[in-house]
Amino acid sequence: MKRLKKIPKFKSEKEEREFWQNVDSTQYVDYTNLEKWSFPNLKLTSRSVTIRIPETIIEKVKIKANRMNMPYQTLIKQFIYKGLGINL
Repeated sequence: MKRLKKIPKFKSEKEEREFWQNVDSTQYVDYTNLEKWSFPNLKLTSRSVTIRIPETIIEKVKIKANRMNMPYQTLIKQFIYKGLGINL
């Protein structure tokens, strides 16, 4: 059996997020005995907004998203995150 590293204590969610983004979680967590959980009543934390974007840009985004095999709205959200400097 593989000996796991101890998960450190974190001062903030940001510190924890940065830690997990930069380590191999299999060195800290044993994934062999996971339980399946379902949360059917969770509410979306996103909100619809209306924004006017020129059709030519929308078409270019749709083409790029299609090439990346993802919905174009997801690609637009990724552009917004990236523009704000938010790592996904």
